[in-house]
Amino acid sequence: MKYQIKKSNELTEQEIEHILQLWDISAWNTMKSVYFRTFFKDSEFHFLLNTHSEIMAIFRLNFDFKLEISGTQYAFAEAVGLVATQKKKGYGAMLVQKFKENVIQRNLETIGFCHADLRPFYEKCTIEILYDKAKAIKEHAGSEWINSEDDDILIFNVSQKIKEQLNTLSAQNNAYLITKE
Repeated sequence: MKYQIKKSNELTEQEIEHILQLWDISAWNTMKSVYFRTFFKDSEFHFLLNTHSEIMAIFRLNFDFKLEISGTQYAFAEAVGLVATQKKKGYGAMLVQKFKENVIQRNLETIGFCHADLRPFYEKCTIEILYDKAKAIKEHAGSEWINSEDDDILIFNVSQKIKEQLNTLSAQNNAYLITKE
């Protein structure tokens, strides 16, 4: 297995098509490669490839991610979109390990999110989990702030100080997702 990282402008047409198939998000299924490259310009794509250079698992690293906590903005790299081509083969877990090693080596403040049903997978991958903390993250939806759909925050690489800050999140101490207008 080979680990590879590409920016959106380095992806081939076939890779983009394959990524969109794996993600299977109906709003994105008809996305053209030119738009894909622009839409994900602030992202890196992390792949686990087999000996024939076929994608076995993918993880996206989103560099356009900010949270405001207690009036302070924190920029993170957000780990999102993990998918393996085949379930229960270990491809996802293998990619998570290589991904974690990479963000630690590059010292990138990196978090991710998951629903409670994915906890056992990330626990098996020895990813630190801040249980039930993602629910305290508010996202802008129209004219109101709504709670995140995720349950947990995944810690791939953050400083102790920021981890402590994330651990203080609660219904009384929310974080707010800052998006570009």
